[in-house]
Amino acid sequence: MKITNFEFKAKVPDIRIPEDKLLTLHPKYIGEDYQIDTYFEVPHGRLKLREGNIETALIYYERKDKSGARQSDVLLYKHQQCKALKKILTKLHSIKVVVEKIRKIYFIDNVKFHFDDVKDLGLYIEVEAIDDTGNILIDELKEQCMKYFGFFGIDENDCIKYSYSDLLMEKSTLSKV
Repeated sequence: MKITNFEFKAKVPDIRIPEDKLLTLHPKYIGEDYQIDTYFEVPHGRLKLREGNIETALIYYERKDKSGARQSDVLLYKHQQCKALKKILTKLHSIKVVVEKIRKIYFIDNVKFHFDDVKDLGLYIEVEAIDDTGNILIDELKEQCMKYFGFFGIDENDCIKYSYSDLLMEKSTLSKV
C-alpha cells in the first residue's frame, strides 16, 4: 500500500498533557501497543519491521531529515506476525538498530496521533496526517498536520528531525566515546 503523509514528532516532558488535550476532541482510541521496530540497512530511505500487538507491518519510507512538519512517502505491507519474515530480512539486510516503545494510538478522521514512551530516548508525541487513498492533496495533509502543531502548542525547537532509530544510534555512538 502506498501512503503519503505529513507529520511531525516532538519530544515532550510529559505525554499526559498533550494526550489530555487531545481527549477534549473525542478521538477514536485504538489502544496501547508495545512495539519493536527492527531497522535494516538499506541503500536509500528506511526499512523497518514493526512487531506489535496492534500494528504489525513491513514499512519502507523516505523522508527528509528536517525539523518540524515534513512529508513522508511510505510503502506499507500489513501482515500477520511471522518469525520467518524477520529471519529472511535479517539474512538479506544487516540490522541497523532496534527501537522498543510503548505507543498509545488515536485517530481523528485521517489524522493519527501517537504518544510514545521510547526505551532509552524518552517521551514523544507524533502526529501524522495520512493519505492512503491517493485522494488528498499534500497541501491538505500539511494543513491538517499544522493545525495540530498549533493545537498542541509544539515549539519548533522540540521537534526532532530524525527517526527514533537515528537518535538511538547517535546515543549509542556518544556513549562509546
